[in-house]
Amino acid sequence: MNALRALKNRAFALMWTGQTISRLGDNLYRIALAWWVLEETGSAIAMGTVLVFSQIPMLLFLLIGGVVVDRLPRIRVMFIADIISGLTITAVAIFSWLEILEIWHIYIASLIFGLVEAFFFPAYQAVIPTITNSDDLVSANSLSGLSQRVTGILGPALGAALVAIGGSSVAFGLDGLSFFISAAFVFPLLRSNLEKGLRPAIEKRNGEALTPIKQSIRQGFLDLREGFKFVLTVPWIWISILLFGFINVTEAGPRAVALPFLISDDLGAGVDLLGWLGSATSLGFVIGMLWLGQYVRLHRRGFLGYFAVMMQGLLLLPFAFKMPIPVLIASMFVFGLASSVFALIWATTLQEMVPGPLLGRVFSIDALGSFVLLPIGFAVAGFLTELLGAPTVFLMGGIGTTLITGLGLLHPAIRKLD
Repeated sequence: MNALRALKNRAFALMWTGQTISRLGDNLYRIALAWWVLEETGSAIAMGTVLVFSQIPMLLFLLIGGVVVDRLPRIRVMFIADIISGLTITAVAIFSWLEILEIWHIYIASLIFGLVEAFFFPAYQAVIPTITNSDDLVSANSLSGLSQRVTGILGPALGAALVAIGGSSVAFGLDGLSFFISAAFVFPLLRSNLEKGLRPAIEKRNGEALTPIKQSIRQGFLDLREGFKFVLTVPWIWISILLFGFINVTEAGPRAVALPFLISDDLGAGVDLLGWLGSATSLGFVIGMLWLGQYVRLHRRGFLGYFAVMMQGLLLLPFAFKMPIPVLIASMFVFGLASSVFALIWATTLQEMVPGPLLGRVFSIDALGSFVLLPIGFAVAGFLTELLGAPTVFLMGGIGTTLITGLGLLHPAIRKLD
């Protein structure tokens, strides 16, 4: 298939395969973790707190991570991140197996995962355009989205089955194994001469080359200022980052925090439905990525991307009205299809618009701006779920997402981007 053409590149194929396996483990972990918190605490506030703990270190260190991956070999950063994550979740699995796992252990693990993600995310995003040519960029980004969602088709359902049959410790352990397998796929790139080619370009200021590692704090601030300066010169980038700071709260809060409680308390269903909803979302995303990945270039990308996000907001409303389970599964399928549209458009436009030496910083600024309100959003979603109920949280989230996205379409920089 034309959408798979980037896999002809050995370096990308290795990296992508490792990440696909790791993301399968992540899907097992998310389902097992959500149900473990529900059963052990019965508290939506505790669920929100787990997510808050994973977001805070990521937000605090994202800008530093962006500077680091623009100065150090990005493959090395990814390798170290996989090892740390693997060791952390393995400890969680052992504690769960020994039946000594407590919620504060999960809080600590979430802090570590958030810290690691602050370095891994900009490194991975910045590596892709470095190891693929421009004609394969849409394919590479499509495949990167697929590595998240193809595994998401099997992962949630499999994770739910593992929890029901063998308990959370099995799912936790397999996630730990997946990180070590991912590191093994990255290792050949680490050992080869290719890593030298993946080292970000060293810029010069005032005629003097910057030292890649022994940078001064002042130089780090200059690097960040350069990234922010570039972002503010491109309306498509800064407007989208600003709006998605709020959209991610209204869209992610209900799905991440309120959904397990809606399933258990309002629908009277079990962990299997949580798995099926996650699988339906991923299936829709995969089909969308395969469809869009066949195109070398998409047109009217601004309108298309924002319209898709508006549809995501509307698709949260069936949960607010506790519609039949088949309708909810179908809604999540279309939700995943719509999310693939903006995900691919956003990644591709950034990689086209941003110069290579700035990519790590811009991706970290993007993540910081887009996720900065998530800790507050998760905490509020947990509080409102206990106060008003999960359906009301979905109603507020669906309406909020739709209105904010519509506001973005009023700006010509968004609406007219081709």
